[in-house]
Parts: sequence; structure tokens; C-alpha cells
Amino acid sequence: MTDRLEEEIPDGLDGERVDRAVAMLADLSRSAVAKLIGSGAVSVNEAVVDSASRRVVSGDTVTVELPEPVDPRLTPDPEIEFGVAYEDDSLVVIDKPAGLVVHPGAGHGEGTLVHGLLHRYPEIAEVGEPHRPGIVHRLDRGTSGLLVVARTAAAHAGLVEQLAAHEPQRIYRALAWGHPDSDAGTIDAPIGRSARQPTRMTVTDQGRRAVTHYVVDERYDHPRQVALLTCRLETGRTHQIRVHLRAIGHPVVGDRDYDGGRPGLDPGRPFLHAGELRFRHPVSGDPVAAVSPLPADLEETLAGCEIGEDTA
Repeated sequence: MTDRLEEEIPDGLDGERVDRAVAMLADLSRSAVAKLIGSGAVSVNEAVVDSASRRVVSGDTVTVELPEPVDPRLTPDPEIEFGVAYEDDSLVVIDKPAGLVVHPGAGHGEGTLVHGLLHRYPEIAEVGEPHRPGIVHRLDRGTSGLLVVARTAAAHAGLVEQLAAHEPQRIYRALAWGHPDSDAGTIDAPIGRSARQPTRMTVTDQGRRAVTHYVVDERYDHPRQVALLTCRLETGRTHQIRVHLRAIGHPVVGDRDYDGGRPGLDPGRPFLHAGELRFRHPVSGDPVAAVSPLPADLEETLAGCEIGEDTA
């Protein structure tokens, strides 16, 4: 089923390319118009347009067969697998596997955690933002572990408020390259989008405040010098732990986006796991605590690391 747009070319578009004219008249992107032209959906004076570069003149009649608008609601997907660490009528704490994208975005229109959540918890469709129902915070695709999802509007509002106030305790385990100088520390450095690589983040004076606390749990010397860290987020910026550890010269092992993809040790994804999540229940006010052990792939990587004789 389609909608039809029929417009007369105004004087202001006289001599313009047909793809640009249609984009302006129909409020579409040039790429979308190109697809319409390719499918024979654009006509000028009842003649099908076969070239985007064709020029139109004032008074021409342009006809566009527009596809029916896509239903903005997400389709539940029963095939999406994820763990549940805690749930009640107001919320659920998900144990996300590595490789699963949390919500739809550029390049990920289906197969996300949200699609799976809608199958198991259909009520979240009316909670929060339409494209990311129930979601109040997220984990990167390659990061495994815990995140909380709201099942009601009241829970969503309460959790968002807590996150804005930095109340929840979000604790991660990370394997980092090298040995930090101190056994514990705080990285307080603003994070913003990289001007050179817009899909990545970086430490920048123009960024937002970001604070990560870390403790060194173990130092290994073989097969490479690495350190197992416990990291606690005080703030929750995009890629925060990954960017902060890179900034101090100890990027996350396996993190190819942030200089962590190095020879000698490769878990196949960033060695980063959201292992503990503690917060105040947004309805009852009771404390909620969830724990997720290291998944098998990270345990296997860690099992291959050894402490040197001089540090044992």
C-alpha cells in the first residue's frame, strides 16, 4: 500500500535536478529519493523518471509513489537470548551476553536486546522512549553483564532520577594492558566525541565530567603484562571505562577501538564485564543488588595468565 504525492514544480526549483526537487517537496533524504527513482516510483508529467540527474522546469507535475510509513513499534523477537539476574513487577535486571546490542540504532534495526525484552515483557512497549522502551542505561555491544530495565513508567522515572544523581553502584571487571603504577586510583577526565573519529569517544576539555575509580586485583606477567582491575563508575559516559583506561596508558585487553587489540592475548572482544549492580528500588525504596560472574570466555582468557615468579 502506498501514498501518492503530486506537486507542481514551483519557480524556485526551475532547472533543478529531479532528485533534489523531490527531496525538498517530499521532505525526504536524497538517498531515499534515489531508491524511489530506482524502483520507478517517481514520474514527471506522467513519464517515469530513470535518471536522478534529469532537470525539471517550472510547471512540471511530479508524482511520487510513497511507501506506507513503517510502523514505529518494535517487533518482539523470541530468538533473542539473555539472562535475568533479578525481576519483579516494576523492573528487571538483565545479564547481557557480549555481542548483543542493547537497542536499535544505526546499523542495528533488529536483533537487539530490546526486541527480546518486548517478547518476554511486552508491557515495556509503553515505558520510556519509543525506540528504546524500558531502557535507562546501556552496555556496549562487546561488554557483557548487568543492566536494569524498567517495566513501568514509575520505575523508569525513578531509575532515571537515580542515575542522574549517580546513586547506583556499577562495578566492572576489566583486564588492562600493563601494570598501573598504583594499586588504586581515580581517573577524573571529561569525555566527549572524537573530532577525528566521530563514532568514538575521547578525553577532551569540551567533554562532560567523567569519573572512574579503580583497584588493581591482580598483576600478571605471562603471556603479557596485564592487570585485572575492579572499576567503579561514578558517572556513566559512553565508553567511559574504555576511554579512561586508554587515557592512563592501560587500555582494555581486546578493545581494538581504543588501542587494546595487541598481539599475545586476545579474548575476541574487550575484556570488560559489568559484574555488580546495586541501586535503590524506585518503588519500594529497598536496596537491590545483583551479581554476575565472569562469563566463560573471559574466565578462559584469565586462566591463561600467570603471575611472574618475582611478583608471586
